[in-house]
Amino acid sequence: MGQYIADGIILGATLSLGAIGLTLTFKILRFANFAHGELLTFGAYFALTLSTVLAVGAPLGTLSFGWGFILVILLAAVLTAVLAIVVDWLVYRILRRSDIVATIVIASFGASLMLRNIVVFIWGPQPEYYFHSIAIAKQILPGVRVTADEIFVVVLAAVLMVALHLFLTRTRAGKAMRAVSDNALLAQVTGINVQNIIRLMWVVGGTLAAIGGVFYGITVQVGPNMGFNLILPMFAAAILGGIGSVYGAVLGGMVIGLAESVSVFWIDPAYKPAVAFLLMFVMLLVYPGGLLGERA
Repeated sequence: MGQYIADGIILGATLSLGAIGLTLTFKILRFANFAHGELLTFGAYFALTLSTVLAVGAPLGTLSFGWGFILVILLAAVLTAVLAIVVDWLVYRILRRSDIVATIVIASFGASLMLRNIVVFIWGPQPEYYFHSIAIAKQILPGVRVTADEIFVVVLAAVLMVALHLFLTRTRAGKAMRAVSDNALLAQVTGINVQNIIRLMWVVGGTLAAIGGVFYGITVQVGPNMGFNLILPMFAAAILGGIGSVYGAVLGGMVIGLAESVSVFWIDPAYKPAVAFLLMFVMLLVYPGGLLGERA
């Protein structure tokens, strides 16, 4: 059981980073962005290409990668943030003028399909790996074995979540983002440039999504459908934690990751995605606001 819990924490770290972007989009722009999963996919593939082009160096200690790959992660995050802004400018910015929320939601489905096919066209349909060396798992607790790469994923995810908390609570831009999420019109009256905040939201969401995609690539594999496969667990995480709550997204991601991994102890692994859907369904029925969401 301990191994399943460890695997769940690793998966939860990835889901939490992706769910943060989803919940920011819903809180500020008031729509469910089904194309968000493709940001994870592009982030993972950007890192894959950059690691090849830059020929990142030898492994660092017991890690499968060195300092060069950390630079690759940062560059992939920047490229994904730019992609998120471009998609918003080409698609969502125009549709935000409409009062029909379903229009922009349906457009996000189209954007998701388009981005997924672009990935297949550029990189092909076959799965890829960042490193072909075998990562050696070491025992850290009785019955629990993890690799250095997996520890790196969890630690960096925790650092990013703390950094996001400090950004939202201590910086002027973070406070402005929170003000826009509460009431965009009132924030605009007080002098906040709402359009700049929207662009900043895409930067934050795209950056975290890209890093989440790289994490998934490190611990599992890189594939064109990875974002599509993760979008339901990420939505489940955002809803479970309370849609619109950044901290709820982190908590929800961990709960979904643990639930999916621990469920393998009792059910066939093929049914893991159903666990996220079931938790999301139960939460909507029993506690619609989510664990840390707003109450009516």
